[in-house]
Amino acid sequence: MVQLLGLTILSSFITALLLIPFIDFLYRIKLQRQNQVTKDPFNKKTPIFDKFNSWKVGTPMGGGLLIIIVVSILTLWSYGILGAKANGWAVAALFVSFVGFGLLGLYDDLKKLTTNKSAFFGLRFRYKFIIQLILAFIISFILYFKLGYNFIFIRGLGLVNLGLISIPFSAFVIFSFANAANITDGLDGLCAGLFLICSTAFLAIASSQIDQSLGIFVAILMGAVGSFLYFNIYKARIWLGDVGSLALGAVLATIGLLTGKVLALALIGGVFVLEIGSSLLQMVWKKYFHKKLFPVAPLHLLLQHKGWDEPKVVMRAWLIGFFFAILGLFIGLVR
Repeated sequence: MVQLLGLTILSSFITALLLIPFIDFLYRIKLQRQNQVTKDPFNKKTPIFDKFNSWKVGTPMGGGLLIIIVVSILTLWSYGILGAKANGWAVAALFVSFVGFGLLGLYDDLKKLTTNKSAFFGLRFRYKFIIQLILAFIISFILYFKLGYNFIFIRGLGLVNLGLISIPFSAFVIFSFANAANITDGLDGLCAGLFLICSTAFLAIASSQIDQSLGIFVAILMGAVGSFLYFNIYKARIWLGDVGSLALGAVLATIGLLTGKVLALALIGGVFVLEIGSSLLQMVWKKYFHKKLFPVAPLHLLLQHKGWDEPKVVMRAWLIGFFFAILGLFIGLVR
């Protein structure tokens, strides 16, 4: 544990050192929020979203790219220096989720600068989701065929073997959390702060399982996200962008699957679940009932619409996320 905390400090220091020049770099290449009208999955304008976010035009996005670079290099370096007995396929699963979803998000961020044709996230929804599903199934195949992860832990029942069902189940979990984090990254500090809480909980779980290779990755990731959060809280000087939110959401799900604690993952990431749940309900209601279930979705935007200030929404979401993490730890650590 001492080594892991040392890696967290090192990662935090390196990321903090690089963040200001990286923000300047994003300004130079003009990777910033554009002044454009956003649209929902049904290609309808979203005036409430624009109302609360129009003042953020010009803020650099793409901070997740620095997190990916720092964490990837420092993790691989740490495996060599510490002589960790890393399972190559487990590391592959982590990096396919982290780097793969990150690259998809980066393409998305860059595409926003050149086009706004029928696309809310740069790519058309169906193409974006197809690529995400392909990546999610690649990770699921690694988990099932190379690592033998075909089970979930349920308190009171122990390990429950899912068999081949674990492949689509794992893909669904990864796909869902990637998009949940992407949706949650709508307020300054919201997604990064919640992820920091979740990763702290999973560091405790990984340490209890004496999984050194996973613990190293999570510890380094915590440090990088912590330093990023310093510049991401209200009023943010930099945002994760799709490159960061998709990467963090996907790798959080992969970490949960590698620990075998999927139910704990659903609780630890409870706020992410609420966020994507509210958006999904809104989309289904619009499609089949041709009207809105909520005045606006996701949940954080609904609270803003109700009159909550942005910092108030974020702080309370962090607090709820903390209690969810405690509950998830209770479920995840009981054998």
